[in-house]
Amino acid sequence: MAGIGGSTYWEDLRKQARQLENELDLKLVSFSKLCTSYSSSRDGRRGDTSDTTPLLNNSTQDRMFDTMSVEIEQLLAKLTAVNDKMAEYTNTPGTASLNAALMHTLQRHRDILQDYTHEFHKTKGNFMAIREREDLLGSVRKDIETYKSGSGVNNRRTELFLKEHEHLRNSDRLMDDTISIAMATKENMTSQRGVLKSIQSRVNTLANRFPTINNLIQRINLRKRRDSLILGAVVGVCTILLLLYAFH
Repeated sequence: MAGIGGSTYWEDLRKQARQLENELDLKLVSFSKLCTSYSSSRDGRRGDTSDTTPLLNNSTQDRMFDTMSVEIEQLLAKLTAVNDKMAEYTNTPGTASLNAALMHTLQRHRDILQDYTHEFHKTKGNFMAIREREDLLGSVRKDIETYKSGSGVNNRRTELFLKEHEHLRNSDRLMDDTISIAMATKENMTSQRGVLKSIQSRVNTLANRFPTINNLIQRINLRKRRDSLILGAVVGVCTILLLLYAFH
């Protein structure tokens, strides 16, 4: 494919790529507008209590979304195939002198393809997220309407269940508070115990470090015991003498 024929082939591929890129650009703009209008119409109908018209509009928009998604995916696949053919052409014999320019052009088309693919997946992901969110909200609204339109007995039972559930939650909250207080008290007592142990350890260290003070303390304790014994003996003797005197 070298020479004039190869150049014509390359130009045909470039024309196909540019045509597909233009079609993709228009499709992506329409696709983005569809997603934006879908979100806006959903927001505008949230306060509407009628269900028939929204369902018809949403169904039509969903079909348009699916159709445009398929069309864009097909265009992306065609553009990918054209880029692959252009890459094959750059590797054919006889294009070495033009390889730098060809590779630059090919890279530009690859970048455009990558941007369009990223934009498509991003817009599609946003649309799917909006649709799933709205479907969930619609289900919740239906449940609320069913609850409101239920019989008085069912509503009364539901209210009782809700009150019982709230009572259980309050009980759990009170129990958690009690456990928290108990844990805080335990931590405080553990801290005080550590402080007392530290004080006792320091006293013992001081006593071991200064034997003279330790001996003095022991002598004082012995003298206190001796004085207590003497005082007890004196009290006992006096008591006996008083008893003897009283009986005489």
